[in-house]
Amino acid sequence: MARPRTHDLDQLLDVAERLVADNGPERFTVRALAAASGVSNGAIYHAFGSLPVLLGRLWLRAAGDFLDLQVELVDAVHGDGTQVKAEAAIEAVVAAAGAPAVFAERRPAATRMLIAVRRDQLLGPQVPQELADAMFALDKRLVELLKRLSRALWGRADGASVEVITLCVVDLPTAVFRRTLTEPSLNGRPVIKPDSRTRLAAAVRGVLAIPPPPQKARVTSSEG
Repeated sequence: MARPRTHDLDQLLDVAERLVADNGPERFTVRALAAASGVSNGAIYHAFGSLPVLLGRLWLRAAGDFLDLQVELVDAVHGDGTQVKAEAAIEAVVAAAGAPAVFAERRPAATRMLIAVRRDQLLGPQVPQELADAMFALDKRLVELLKRLSRALWGRADGASVEVITLCVVDLPTAVFRRTLTEPSLNGRPVIKPDSRTRLAAAVRGVLAIPPPPQKARVTSSEG
């Protein structure tokens, strides 16, 4: 049995994305995907090997695309990045925080799927180490983005300053947008209202108006 082409795999993952977003990962099966996509069970198993691998690949694609979007939005504000002015540094954090709303417009099913599925749900003995490593590697990319934003704002990227950026880019958007992204919506396309985006931006600017706690002094030992 021939392995589906890359383009066909992307289309298959698009269908899987919608099924998981609509019904949750618990009700997602290869049989349901075969029925919705017109691709046989055998071809799906041949392409992915198992349902856990398919779900892992699905999550990795969506999460990677979302992080790519965040970087794209930050780049658009930072420019070449050689000298980032204070105002641009703040607006870059605002842009990164608003990424879920932009992603929901571009990839509604992927956005709802990422809200419904946690990475930890997908990890297990049936997931190859290579795939698990790729999923964990996104953490490193996100941390690098958070550090970049922190350095542009305060010239530092220690734990305390990165924690403030994390509050702005991860915690606040989740709190503001989660209800809209999890509620039933017309044709499965969640619409985040401009008022919610404006209030999120105001909240982020408010958090950034207070500098992070002072850096802890490094303890050095001396030998006499």
